[in-house]
Amino acid sequence: MRTLIINPGSTSTKVAMYDNETEVFGTNIEHNNDEIDRFDNLFAQEPFRIAVIENYVQKQNFNLDEIDAFVGRGGLMKPIPGGTYEVDDTMIADLKSGRYGIHASNLGAIIAQEFAKKYHKRAFIVDPVVVDEFEPVAYLSGVKNLDRRSVFHALNQKAVAREALKKIGKSYDDANVIVAHLGGGISIGAHKNGRVVDVNNGLDGEGPFAPNRAGAVSVMSVVDYIFEHHATREAMRMMITQAGGLVSYMGTNDLRVVQTKMDNGDSYAKLVFEGLVYQISKEIGEQAAVLKGKVDLIIFTGGLAYSVPLMKALTKDVGWIAPTFVLPGEMEMQALNLGGQRVLNGLEPAKNYRIESEALANGKRI
Repeated sequence: MRTLIINPGSTSTKVAMYDNETEVFGTNIEHNNDEIDRFDNLFAQEPFRIAVIENYVQKQNFNLDEIDAFVGRGGLMKPIPGGTYEVDDTMIADLKSGRYGIHASNLGAIIAQEFAKKYHKRAFIVDPVVVDEFEPVAYLSGVKNLDRRSVFHALNQKAVAREALKKIGKSYDDANVIVAHLGGGISIGAHKNGRVVDVNNGLDGEGPFAPNRAGAVSVMSVVDYIFEHHATREAMRMMITQAGGLVSYMGTNDLRVVQTKMDNGDSYAKLVFEGLVYQISKEIGEQAAVLKGKVDLIIFTGGLAYSVPLMKALTKDVGWIAPTFVLPGEMEMQALNLGGQRVLNGLEPAKNYRIESEALANGKRI
């Protein structure tokens, strides 16, 4: 089965064509600021992105009508369990509404559906960031009607969990693992028999600080800051999601810069590096408690997992909990393909967005 994978980012569009599990061709198409800034909003970019993809595929001497399914990265919409979903009009309406957030990934399903309609094929998304498989107790925040949200690197977390477990001869559905996605944002999830039963929401301000994100900050400190500085919602969003973490402490989101300063004797850089290790380790310990200490593997992934000093320090801190496994970078394109292939090859049915989101909403009310 042949799939075309579409993974839009804020300034790029990743595209790849797979024949079963083999990538035939693929690239990351960069978009400069002039190309993006001429559009009034994200959704106005749709025709431009489609044309860019078509142009690239044509240069590969390939016809899009030979594709069996178009698989897009899932965006911000209603919470749903993990899996592969058929793209439908209800999903598209929620993505375009912006009610659940606006992110470049929202374009994934939209573009996939347009291609599917044009070539009379199927369109899917796989494990979007809103995957929600929490157990009821995990929603409690301490304030009624302010429930915790499951928002994390679901696609890559589930993909690397399957890949790492396969290498040690275990099944994802029969194992307990902790996956630490260490990127510009950090999410650390407790995977219990194929379900992510708890994870920190790094986007909203839970868990460790990261290269760009503040992580968990005292709520009253934030309240005081807002009143003292008359800060707007947008200013606070930028502080928490873009200007926190390493950016706040070191003026850079590049861990390599911090490590170089630390190696050159900068005691403050050393403290910040140790703080990053400390907070990541602490979050892994929390997720180990969620799994009642029964952890088969701790998996490190994401861009920061390329850092040998970071991996050594983390393994030293948490290796007593379970064996560690490092899969640096991300497997998003492969994961999107595999999700589509599982449906196309009859290994699992495609899920229905409306049915699954409504069932989850009805089942998780506190």
